Amino acid sequence: MKVFIKKFQVDMEVKSSGIEFEIRSPDGKEQKGDCYITKTALVWCKGRTEKQNGVNILWEDFMEIMKSKDTKKAALKAAKSI
Repeated sequence: MKVFIKKFQVDMEVKSSGIEFEIRSPDGKEQKGDCYITKTALVWCKGRTEKQNGVNILWEDFMEIMKSKDTKKAALKAAKSI
């Protein structure tokens, strides 16, 4: 994947509005979506979805999923079965 920072300032605390990352296919042609990192959550917006319509996950929940390879694997398996 190619990941682009849309807005960037150095030595800056992440605030409520967060930082936006644009995610593109490896060849850079297809926009896969945007990922927003805020002080309270991560927000995934597939394609050209607006931030307010994205799917968010609180940092606490993200950390719980990512605490081990097994919990990450179980979360991915559950997500792919939907």
